[in-house]
Amino acid sequence: MKLPWKILMAAPLFFLLPLHSSASPAYHDQLGTIHSNSHTCIEKLFLKTTCYLVVYLFGRDIVKLLSADMNADVVCHTLKFCKQNTGQPLCHLYPLPKESWKFTLERARQIVKKSPTLKYSRSGSGICSLPFLTKICQKIKRAFENSVPFKDADSDKYSVFPTLRGYHWRGRDCNDNKKSVYPGRRPDDWDAHQDSNCNGIWGVDPKDGIPYEKKFCEGSQPRGIILLGDSAGAHFHISPEWITASQMSLNSFSDLPTALSDELDWPQLSGITGFLDSTSRIKENSIYLHLRERNRCNHRDYQNIAKNGASSRNLKQFLESLSRNQLLDHPAIVIYAMIGNDVCNGKADPVPAMTTPEKLYSNVMETLKYLNAHLPNGSHVVFYGLPDGTFLWDNLHDRYHPLGQLNKDVTYAQMYSFLNCLQASPCHGWMSSNKTLRTLTSERAEQLSNTLKKIATSKKFTNFDLFYMDFAFQEIVQEWLKRGGQPWELIEPVDGFHPNEAASRLLADLFWKRVQLQWPQVLGKENPFNPQIEQVFGDQGGH
Repeated sequence: MKLPWKILMAAPLFFLLPLHSSASPAYHDQLGTIHSNSHTCIEKLFLKTTCYLVVYLFGRDIVKLLSADMNADVVCHTLKFCKQNTGQPLCHLYPLPKESWKFTLERARQIVKKSPTLKYSRSGSGICSLPFLTKICQKIKRAFENSVPFKDADSDKYSVFPTLRGYHWRGRDCNDNKKSVYPGRRPDDWDAHQDSNCNGIWGVDPKDGIPYEKKFCEGSQPRGIILLGDSAGAHFHISPEWITASQMSLNSFSDLPTALSDELDWPQLSGITGFLDSTSRIKENSIYLHLRERNRCNHRDYQNIAKNGASSRNLKQFLESLSRNQLLDHPAIVIYAMIGNDVCNGKADPVPAMTTPEKLYSNVMETLKYLNAHLPNGSHVVFYGLPDGTFLWDNLHDRYHPLGQLNKDVTYAQMYSFLNCLQASPCHGWMSSNKTLRTLTSERAEQLSNTLKKIATSKKFTNFDLFYMDFAFQEIVQEWLKRGGQPWELIEPVDGFHPNEAASRLLADLFWKRVQLQWPQVLGKENPFNPQIEQVFGDQGGH
């Protein structure tokens, strides 16, 4: 799923503005060491500033329009959040006004005709044209587009800052002033004097003079987990509380600043690299937490290189954000999970824009050649196949969307139609009332999965083994049903498209069980010193 650049840019910009305008260089250097309290404080300030900005730019006009009995569709088109190109049908979510649409829209435009803020917001120059914001805008844009941390003093692609591609996305740096210190590297001199790989294990046992890293980790086959994925792997999530008036409270938006500066993704809770306990009602762990539990020497060795809108076609644009040194680092398990955007798009006719099997083959081989040139020997790459997305329409189309639950007036079928009309759907092919189109999309997804399977069974590489695994969504649905759940509960309620947190954790658990059974060598050995590591180092420095 792709997100408008300007929406993402505005949010973290105001999050960082207080630092840019008032902090001294010394304060910037200290930010990593005092991140816990200051980050919370800055987030609160950011939330307030963002709210003020939105109210300042659009608040008066929205109030004027709503006071004149204009509905949300009229507001959307008047303020040009919803666009109608020449020859395009009128896109609306709610019933049309009793009077003609053209007359209603003209009357609404007259109401906001003299709005200076609206004029400014349409000017195209934007707040990033302001001289003192130009550089910070460029850095934020680079973080978003290239998937590298905004705050990274030593340029080792790891950060002490959580968001803006920081340690929510890859293991937290334990020394942001030293480029040779980062998660996943082989220990320097067995970390007798410093924690060079950030796994929290360092120093010398006073009883025998042996470095703890050597005693606890040597021969334990440490390895990291790396995801190459799309918005599903990044765990895209919009809270229903943000858009549902009946659920809003003073605390509804407390996590909005973090979400915006993480591109509305929640990698810290994802099924592959999540390092926090699940917030859903299930107890399953992420793949990273499974690896960490299996071998505590794997602490912090995760990278979520996923991006909203990513596919086999554009992966090369940010693949270089992967951090792995063939000579200095531990091997890695790389999960290639481009599960949607090679068949999903929002075009009026989505089929011609889908990736062909031939093009997928070419794209994936290019990616694998890059990985072979950068991954340490002994690594592993696992392909995830594409799902059958007919599940979405079959289980959601007649249910009420969060926007329609109060008045029982907006179903998912209506929301899908609205997004398709705007050509803003994350997946027109599956989120459609057209059964033939849904079938064609699933057929193409199966063809692409078979292409991945063919590559996995026929190609060999010097630095990694290659495996293929089906995206077995139906299996986790059956597991969910056994627990008393309903299938629709596994999908994000607001976008009606992405697997939610529960689904992601169930998929991760299924992945782990399958790999344990079929390819246990991928996971490495279980470390017998885990209890001692926990006893001496506790949580190994947290995250």
